[in-house]
Amino acid sequence: MVDWDRVEDLRGKGWDWDRIAHDARVGFHPDASVREPGRALRSLYHRERSRRNRQGPTTAPSPKKDLAAAERRWTLSRIGYLVTPVFGIWALVAYLVPSPVGLVLPAIPWLVLALAIAAFLLLFGLWRSSGPRWSKSFRGTLVLGVVLGLVVSAIIAISGAVIFGCPYLPSASTAKGEPGPGWTSVSVSPWQDSGKVVVYFYGATWCPYCSASSWAVWKALTEFGSVSGAALSYSSPSDVYPSTPEVDLSGISLGSSNVAFQVSEDTSGVDGNFPGTSNCFQQAYVSAYSASSIPFLVVNGQYVHGGSSLIQPSGLSNWAGTGAATVQQSVSSESGQPWSVVQGQAWWTMAFIAKSTGIPVAQLASTYHWSSATQSAVASDVAALG
Repeated sequence: MVDWDRVEDLRGKGWDWDRIAHDARVGFHPDASVREPGRALRSLYHRERSRRNRQGPTTAPSPKKDLAAAERRWTLSRIGYLVTPVFGIWALVAYLVPSPVGLVLPAIPWLVLALAIAAFLLLFGLWRSSGPRWSKSFRGTLVLGVVLGLVVSAIIAISGAVIFGCPYLPSASTAKGEPGPGWTSVSVSPWQDSGKVVVYFYGATWCPYCSASSWAVWKALTEFGSVSGAALSYSSPSDVYPSTPEVDLSGISLGSSNVAFQVSEDTSGVDGNFPGTSNCFQQAYVSAYSASSIPFLVVNGQYVHGGSSLIQPSGLSNWAGTGAATVQQSVSSESGQPWSVVQGQAWWTMAFIAKSTGIPVAQLASTYHWSSATQSAVASDVAALG
């Protein structure tokens, strides 16, 4: 039986009738008496076309035409071939450049989750399909998905950086470990406010780890200027390490020639509530380096402490509840048991600030009247930073 679709394909390629007649896949087998197979096939071809024209639109379409039409439809397989590369490329770029590309949707967990759904859609569609799993139509759709993924990533990057002024931040995997416990550094431009080193705290008053860590942040700030608006409180009584004493940092105002303080702190008292952010820089650092946990601290945009507590709440358990005033007095005077718990991270925070200002420790100590013990500890920490 002659494969007329094959004949049409070869005619479209410019083959002459004799060559077509001898093509094995055409399936033309003339009688032995036929001397010119090409002419015989051509005559048969025109009779076949005439017959089909007489039959009109009721003629069933050929299998090849059915297949081509099916491939052009937006089946689950074809949708999967489109969206999988879109989310795959977007997730990869957002992971490598969490700001600004990962700000609309962070790579982890949202884009990775979207990629998993898209991949499942593709595999499920291929499993259900009875047609070819890799065709010209599918290849074109895949290429379109790759292009769309690149375009989406580029548009988000340009919009975030140019329109909203978000900083460029590389992946957390590029961060370098620092001598201070839990501290890392990233090679990015400084985060400053009118030439002042920005210290940014992200936490919540209900969180016992934030409450314990607040003392190190508060002490460091008091050593670089005048702090007002600090309120004493304690963490959630129903969470672990209940009623850990704290300094509520949300209302703090810092008067300093060298340091600017920014804070995002949830004060709702509702366990599990995370704070919002007020600008693109804050959101960028939280998305890139906080590991979706609190407390989170940034100094100058280049030194970050995330994914763990600066101070362990267990060290302040003896002053749970109404003991915040006692802890504050101990930290202020740099004496007593609470101070021994807080001093290490307080000095490291000061060291990162001092390093960021570029001012010698001795000069800072003289300007802000540090104790000799604090000056010595901070100088030693700064020296360890290199």
